[in-house]
Amino acid sequence: MCGIIGFTGRLEAQKILTEGLAALEYRGYDSAGIAYFKDTGKISIRKTVGKVKDLLAICDDENNSTCGIGHTRWATHGGVTDQNAHPHQQGKVTLVHNGIIENYRELIADYDLQEILHSETDSEVAAALLNHYYKGDPKEAIKKTVSKLKGTFALVILFEDQPDVIYSIRNVSPIVATICKEGAMLASDLTALCRFTNEYFVVPEYHILELHKDHVVLSLIHI
Repeated sequence: MCGIIGFTGRLEAQKILTEGLAALEYRGYDSAGIAYFKDTGKISIRKTVGKVKDLLAICDDENNSTCGIGHTRWATHGGVTDQNAHPHQQGKVTLVHNGIIENYRELIADYDLQEILHSETDSEVAAALLNHYYKGDPKEAIKKTVSKLKGTFALVILFEDQPDVIYSIRNVSPIVATICKEGAMLASDLTALCRFTNEYFVVPEYHILELHKDHVVLSLIHI
């Protein structure tokens, strides 16, 4: 089972993300990774085959980023490799994904994505499709993308030009979220949030969730 964590707030994101992923280790996984906004405004990724301790070995000793997302993967599409580990990045879009996108092969052909993909995963196809549709409006790009997806998904997304904001949408695959004094958080499992709060909500299906440092926004979309 894959695990997801996301945080934006007033604390060091790298520490919260890696500790959250460690709390999800009981689910089983073969690789782990995080992505976060850097001071330059760019999004940096650290990911590797192995355990959270192996991820920590390639993380920055000092990292003052306060917004990022993380993932532990159990291989479904593609082998156990660093390239197939999450997060995946295409253009201005960086995401993690739980679930199975059943029509990913058709999407590769329909949108001529084969030459730009770096992994064997259905998840990177979703990132490429989002980047294809992204023209500066995250909600519109998400709406157009999920209208093309068949299967189950929990997508957690960073857009390079939307600093410190995390976007998410789901179908079947779970996402829970909370806002607390430290910031706003989401995860695929309440276990990753427990040390911060005992109050949370389940993100409704086909609602776009925006996590900001001090508030959250839910928007229903119509497919």
